[in-house]
Amino acid sequence: MSENEPILKVRNLSVHFNIPTGGIFGGHAVLKAVKDVSFDLHAGETLGIVGESGCGKSTLSRAIIRLIHATGGESMWMGKDILKMSPKELIALRKDIQMIFQDPLASLNPRMTAAQIIGEPLQIHYPEVSKAERTARVAEMMAKVGLTPEMINKYPHEFSGGQCQRIGIARALITRPKLIVCDEAVSALDVSVQAQVINLLMDLQKEFGVSLLFIAHDIAVVRHIAQRIMVLYFGEVVEIGESEQVVMDPQHDYTKKLIASVPVPDPKEEMRRREVRRKLRREAAAAA
Repeated sequence: MSENEPILKVRNLSVHFNIPTGGIFGGHAVLKAVKDVSFDLHAGETLGIVGESGCGKSTLSRAIIRLIHATGGESMWMGKDILKMSPKELIALRKDIQMIFQDPLASLNPRMTAAQIIGEPLQIHYPEVSKAERTARVAEMMAKVGLTPEMINKYPHEFSGGQCQRIGIARALITRPKLIVCDEAVSALDVSVQAQVINLLMDLQKEFGVSLLFIAHDIAVVRHIAQRIMVLYFGEVVEIGESEQVVMDPQHDYTKKLIASVPVPDPKEEMRRREVRRKLRREAAAAA
């Protein structure tokens, strides 16, 4: 694999679900949650995946790393298709690909301390590491994410939402992964805390050289952290490109709607955006 090759190549990935429709004969309908999605991700890059709730963002991210079953396509990780890996290969893969979840508190084991939560991946993937070294690594990682030493033996319920997400970030980074999937990692946080966590992720990415798949419904947030943006609409990619290009010169009507929905403090700009939204609604109604 050459230095300029993408570390992740997704090709024509699809995810379909059979939905029971009820009735005497027990029929079902097919829900096409993700439809033929393709993209590349390079080492150290952040790709933002943006779209409204229910557009297939989280389903796509989980299918890519095989947390759910993909109906078709390929998810090539450094030349190997994740969708065809054996259970043993998948376990080895997990130390290189980690995930940060949407709900900071619900994603942490309530019966484990912060130190135990952060150190658990080391126990699983690096059992040869001594207890003393593991403790030292956990303390180092806690410091990097802004958690103080006295927090080491506290339980998740004793932390704020932002602190819980910092624990999740530390846990994801402790194995020094090459890719972290951030599934709506800041959407459950207050706006001020969102900014802190995003800046933390950007600093840690520079330090560790990790790639990010950053999933969100807020295109303004994605623009801040991602070099490229991919817009998903009803499970399909409708636009992909450099962040500034997508935001400043959107080509698809859905992207324009996402941008127009972002609130701005300038009343004149907000009035202009309202007119854009009205125009798009009229055009959509005429097309229907």
